[in-house]
Amino acid sequence: MSSALTDLFPHPIVQAPMAGGVSVPALAAAVSEAGGPGFPAAGYKPADGLYQEIKQLRSLTSRPFGVNLFLPQPEHAESGAVEVYAHQLAGEVSWYDTELGDPDSGRDDGYDAKLAVLLDNPVPVVSFHFGVPRRDVLDALRRAGTVTLVTATTAEEALAVERAGADAVIVQGVEAGGHQGTHRDVRENDGTGVGLLALLAQVRETVGLPLVAAGGLMRGGQIAAVLAAGASAAQLGTAFLVTPESGAPAVHKQALTNPLFVRTELTRAFSGRPARGLVNRFLREHGPYAPAAYPEVHHLTAPLRRAAAKAGDAQGMALWAGQGHRLARELPAGRLVEVLADELAAARTALSSWGGAR
Repeated sequence: MSSALTDLFPHPIVQAPMAGGVSVPALAAAVSEAGGPGFPAAGYKPADGLYQEIKQLRSLTSRPFGVNLFLPQPEHAESGAVEVYAHQLAGEVSWYDTELGDPDSGRDDGYDAKLAVLLDNPVPVVSFHFGVPRRDVLDALRRAGTVTLVTATTAEEALAVERAGADAVIVQGVEAGGHQGTHRDVRENDGTGVGLLALLAQVRETVGLPLVAAGGLMRGGQIAAVLAAGASAAQLGTAFLVTPESGAPAVHKQALTNPLFVRTELTRAFSGRPARGLVNRFLREHGPYAPAAYPEVHHLTAPLRRAAAKAGDAQGMALWAGQGHRLARELPAGRLVEVLADELAAARTALSSWGGAR
């Protein structure tokens, strides 16, 4: 990986930004202090909220950290389907005694205002999800001293990232928890996601940029595997979700290792975009009927998800989780980084010993 990125942190372990209140400053600071960059998520919060979180994070650590932005989304072709889906959710409205949200609450997530914050108050790293920023945006961040990363879920998307001028690609396999960072959200791509190791090989032969691997990674041995496959660092989200510093609700943390939740699935049920979560009642009942309409469906279901979380009802929440969720360990975030780094070193030593034995 380019020294511009590796010089920032000693361990090739990146804490994935998890929007919705999970990636709080305390979590990001703990990871950064342990030697792997922490990432607060700017998604779903106002620009002033992002500014305040950056200030708080800087008061907690002097180590490098990153910020993640969602790209504005184009108009979708299923506007009528959103109204139909709202009727589908009538039973949820009655059950949780709340109203549905306004699906027209905004499509750009305050992108320009948040970008202005990051240009006025530069941070070491900025990553992007749901598309590719314009070249002038990436150039402006580079002039401000910021390293830029952009998520890709296919080799073609990675090539678009390289052409736009980003510093590195986050290669997101289908195993990843939460939203897939696809650049173009269309139904015909549903179910076509590629596993991380296969995707890394494809991207490695397509672009010359440094790669950060993401998707189902929970152990240091897995990090060693993706580094051997061509990545320069690994990004982990679900592994950090259960840490005490995480802002995830307790019921979400407990669900990751609860035998009641045996598998994950990609669904549009909660947001209108494919996202991987634990299979619960809401996902089973509404996933097959959810339209391809992000962020309209996200806005629509937001009050339901908040009500379910307040009631401690895991069956109505978006329980985002990667495929490795059963391997979650309830360790402090800084300690988890240390354990992962030790496991990585042990895996590398074992591989080296095996090679020498031959």
